[in-house]
Amino acid sequence: MMLDEARRQYLSDILRPVAPPREIDKPFTEEQKRRMLDVVHDKGAWKLILAQHFASPEELLATFAGGFPEGFTPTLDMFMTPTFRGFFANYSAVLYPELHDVFYNEAFLNHAKSYWNAEYAKPQMMLFNVNGPCGNTDPGHLDTPSFRGVRYENSPTWLCSVMGRSGLFQDYLIKMAQVITWFSHDPASGFTYWPDGPLAKPARVKSPIYNRGVVVQNEMLVHRGEANGPVDRRSPAGLAFDTIFTGDKDDRDGWVLKNGDQVIERYHTDDLRFLVHWNAEVFTDFAELKKNMEGTDDLTHDQAIDMLIKDVRSRGIQIETPTDPLHDPVFIRAINAAYNFGGPAEYPPETQVDRPMAA
Repeated sequence: MMLDEARRQYLSDILRPVAPPREIDKPFTEEQKRRMLDVVHDKGAWKLILAQHFASPEELLATFAGGFPEGFTPTLDMFMTPTFRGFFANYSAVLYPELHDVFYNEAFLNHAKSYWNAEYAKPQMMLFNVNGPCGNTDPGHLDTPSFRGVRYENSPTWLCSVMGRSGLFQDYLIKMAQVITWFSHDPASGFTYWPDGPLAKPARVKSPIYNRGVVVQNEMLVHRGEANGPVDRRSPAGLAFDTIFTGDKDDRDGWVLKNGDQVIERYHTDDLRFLVHWNAEVFTDFAELKKNMEGTDDLTHDQAIDMLIKDVRSRGIQIETPTDPLHDPVFIRAINAAYNFGGPAEYPPETQVDRPMAA
């Protein structure tokens, strides 16, 4: 389904963060970074991001936009890159006591409140992405937003993403701010984002991005990390959906990719692109904090699905009501198409997009 230009522009205009990203230098000390890396090294193994969050290509494609030729069927392995994920904290609780000061971080909380001009904030989650040399098939995506009652913890990633892109649920959107920090020695790799919507001009956090960070609202900011490392090492032979990333037990700065007991690739810490994503929920005032915590104005999944279906049908688009809307690939594909702005209009000329066979 091709959307007209006015509709595409409308959807693009929705995707603007409350403020442009704010760059910060040296968010962490070297000692804090080492503690975080030691947790990654010793507490794994860690699975691919794709393996953790998506059950079908339709669910993945609903987190970013851009179509494929008619009759072409995308598969998850087309988007597979050796990027792995784990959590340092979740549900507002730190999962590793040695990272207590890293998660309950007063400076980060002050950044979050200042970014939103808000009175209150609480740390919600902290994850990491880690990879060695790696390509990037991501044309640009949104992080998973949360809404009162329909949150990333209790909902499919695709649903929250489409809800954010639709613009229908702004009154339920939970204000969030992230501090995103990179540790990478790659001389060219950076971070691309579209602060005025994906059909407007892009911007970049340019290399070097070692211990560089941004304060952002990534749920409403189309963005993408960039490829890194030597091109001939970006696609390890044997990479599969059950490949794991873990530390070499004999070397504190050694890392391995494994399929079962078979090692398919080795890295040194200096080869890594290590991303740390700290996330806080933010509340303008006490009334908003109370409403969010007490659940007095929450959505249900059924309400969210019903609102999406009614909106799509109101524009003359036929869509069936599925028996399993959270997992039905035909329904997910149809809903995604209705809010598909077509992908970013342009990329910075100095970056590359290893996008698989996109239209």
